[in-house]
Amino acid sequence: MTTRVSTFPLRLPVSLKAALERISERDGTSLNQFLVIAAAEKIAAMETERFFEERKSRADRKAFRRILNRRGGEPPRPEDAID
Repeated sequence: MTTRVSTFPLRLPVSLKAALERISERDGTSLNQFLVIAAAEKIAAMETERFFEERKSRADRKAFRRILNRRGGEPPRPEDAID
């Protein structure tokens, strides 16, 4: 399966382009590949934020409190203690 690609001109300040070239070279990637990965990481972060915001809006806080306050189970381990 081949990935379809699209191109577009990108205008960058000279200083930003130079910094990106240095970093992508240090990373062992082309400038294009570095920018594609950076864009994908930003999209993933924003989509993750959206996912958790959506999940938060459906949260049942009363059920959450009931679960936290239920009797039984095992006590917290020493490394789980909050000082």
